[in-house]
Amino acid sequence: MKVTSASGTESSFSNPVIPGFYPDPSICRAGDDYYLACSSFEYFPGVPILHSRDLVHWTQIGNALDRPSQLRLPPDTPSSGGIYAPTLRHHDGRFRLIVTNVSGDGNLLFTATDPAGPWSEPIRLPGVHGIDPDIAWDEDGTCWCTTAGVGQIRLDPHTGETYGERRRLWSGVPGAKAPEAPHLYRIGDHWYLLIAEGGTERGHGVSIARGRTPTGPFEPCPANPILSHRSTDHPIQNTGHADLVQGPDGSWWMVLLGVRPGGGTPGWHVLGRETHLVPVEWVDGWPVVGELSTVMPAPPWPLRPPAAAPERRDDFDANELAPHWVSLRDRPTENCTTKERPGSLTLRARGGSLDDTDVLFVGRRQQHRSCRARTLVDAAQGRGGLAVRLDESHHYSVETEAATGQVRVRARIGPLNTVVASRPVSPGPVVLRVDVTSVDTVNDPRTGPDLVSLGFEEPDGTFVALASLDGRYLSTEVAGGFTGRVLGMFATAGSVHFDWFDYEPLDA
Repeated sequence: MKVTSASGTESSFSNPVIPGFYPDPSICRAGDDYYLACSSFEYFPGVPILHSRDLVHWTQIGNALDRPSQLRLPPDTPSSGGIYAPTLRHHDGRFRLIVTNVSGDGNLLFTATDPAGPWSEPIRLPGVHGIDPDIAWDEDGTCWCTTAGVGQIRLDPHTGETYGERRRLWSGVPGAKAPEAPHLYRIGDHWYLLIAEGGTERGHGVSIARGRTPTGPFEPCPANPILSHRSTDHPIQNTGHADLVQGPDGSWWMVLLGVRPGGGTPGWHVLGRETHLVPVEWVDGWPVVGELSTVMPAPPWPLRPPAAAPERRDDFDANELAPHWVSLRDRPTENCTTKERPGSLTLRARGGSLDDTDVLFVGRRQQHRSCRARTLVDAAQGRGGLAVRLDESHHYSVETEAATGQVRVRARIGPLNTVVASRPVSPGPVVLRVDVTSVDTVNDPRTGPDLVSLGFEEPDGTFVALASLDGRYLSTEVAGGFTGRVLGMFATAGSVHFDWFDYEPLDA
């Protein structure tokens, strides 16, 4: 929702500014441009890079880790493993990205002159221990790397060499668990250490301390946590993992993750942890975070939407997939290509079901509470379809297979794995469809956040819904983990061709 004033300018914006599974945001500014990176976990390519001119309108311009040499995710990488919590910074004319691959390679550093890519091969950091690494430079050019815990070590960002012993800095509010996501800044006369704490669930929060040097000692803010929605009924929950950036007018802003639970008790979030934006003021040398809401006053500068809205339909006419498409752990070109049949995406099966870690899957993040996904599938040489995926043990799918002449809906909810419904269809390509409908009225505390209807379209466009399933079973509160829903195409036998894919938001 955007509110437009009489002058034609937008007077407010909606949170989240980046909806869907875009967690752990890290932001930097270069001139008039803002760039933001997020965690990607088991998905390839990894670390989406987004661009904005106004902090409100964001466009994904690439993925930092888009080559197997940069992102090694073994076949047994668990869901919610892989790539954790990048920090993105612009220093001395170059962009630097530091990140943790928890599934094998540890902490890595990448560089680029253009944040859209290409990014360098990884600089390995064997001396940096812990997740959520941050990098900051002091006045003499020394680079300090700070990690969850919270500890710090001196780092040479060119070679990856570390110096001295890792030293403990500050661990947040006494008794709060999981001090993590540290970011270090020089602002005015102080160095500020911003952290997340309380765990990434409902107890999540943001706290801060300051010192005269980047190594401390650090004095905690008397008002900690400076942001948390714990123990409230606020529509945005799990608020934390923040980063600060200064606007062109000198104002300060914070990006952070949050979730939007829906349904009854305890509330289920299905889109993952999303990126939100909130203003920050400085009072007596401490940051005071403004009220975080779903509708916010616009920043005090002209908002600059992208020249063209993001494409929601893909006809697969390009040689390469657009940056918003992700796969599981890798994407071998011999199994996933738009070149075999021009104007189609061809997937050659590898794993035999969506339960397998090596299944051929190409999807995009669900970004709206109510939405529709459709794809035209030719499975004359195999079996495949359209899936709503949270992880290997939690997914719904609608698939077609020429050998059986049927369309089937499958559900996997933990140990339950079953065909829910099936229907014969005419030979030839078929449009498979998923409608996700948010549940607005909750009369029963056990009501899920949405309904997921799966089926196919008749030649005249009539939707035949074979099953409507409770969406809470594809939520983090049920499945666990750190990701959100991804809607996409898959092949589980032979070769399957997808002529197009269409994603349509249905939110009011």
